[in-house]
Amino acid sequence: MLGRGRIRRVVTGHDENGKSIVVSDGFAPAIRTSPARPGHYSTEIWRTGGAPAPVGNEPDPTTGARQLKPPKHGTVIRVSEIPPESDAVRNFDAAAAKSIFESMGQVDASTFRQGGPHPLMHRTETVDYAIVLSGELTLILDDSEVLLEAGDMVIQRGTNHSWSNRSDRSCIIAFVLVDGKFEPGLQEAQGSH
Repeated sequence: MLGRGRIRRVVTGHDENGKSIVVSDGFAPAIRTSPARPGHYSTEIWRTGGAPAPVGNEPDPTTGARQLKPPKHGTVIRVSEIPPESDAVRNFDAAAAKSIFESMGQVDASTFRQGGPHPLMHRTETVDYAIVLSGELTLILDDSEVLLEAGDMVIQRGTNHSWSNRSDRSCIIAFVLVDGKFEPGLQEAQGSH
């Protein structure tokens, strides 16, 4: 695995006779960065647009506009490289936080509040599987924090959260997001943060 968002992606498919083949083998093309977060890379590996997902030779679904969460009934897998957190990020105001989520195609995910646990707190109506591949990262929730190290996994179920790298080296983490639906009562909780 290389840094700076460069992730090798092998995509399989079928030839005209139904034989399994490699359709592409190279770096995933959808690498996203933000000038407000130097050293942060997010590489979209693949996404599905519904369930059941089409199994065939559909075109690369990662080449469109950036979207934080998957489409309705869909999934997304991405790998993020999160550098050590800077004072600038720790001191984001509401406008800076919202601009980060706007750049990810999901401005309404931000739950920024003055004096909150972290300026990049957010919430999406998804179940997220997060796997720390290297380094360490702190998961921040409304009432607690959890230090994660390489090999640790998080099942994040639509909770208000943020990620903070308090170490001296980058953390690489893989995310699989699955479209979800809040249980009754939890949707209203969205606005209380």
